[in-house]
Amino acid sequence: QVQLVESGGGLVQAGGSLRLSCIASGTIFSINNMAWYRQAPGKQREFVAIITSGGATNYADSVKGRFTISRDNAKNTVYLQMNSLKPEDTAIYYCNAHLRTGWTTSNRDYWGQGTQVTVSS
Repeated sequence: QVQLVESGGGLVQAGGSLRLSCIASGTIFSINNMAWYRQAPGKQREFVAIITSGGATNYADSVKGRFTISRDNAKNTVYLQMNSLKPEDTAIYYCNAHLRTGWTTSNRDYWGQGTQVTVSS
């Protein structure tokens, strides 16, 4: 069984910063990509950022230059540093991990429960 637990969300004023963390635990053989997604009220879940096991990153255009994704492979943890936050960044942020639970299993996606980020104007 695998669990992803996010933390670090909260209420911040526009222009402020937050750092999200997500720890993967349980029966994990290897983790491939780790990513962050978000879902604003009334909208579909959207991609925010992704990082491979080797450290390559990619970002949604809306967050480029403001957000930074990183990971600590030894701790099975992914981070999202969010700077210059805007009201439109308000959403529930979800952690995603593409991982294997055993030598003979295939990679599959796991999701955290989400953490709320609210940016006031």
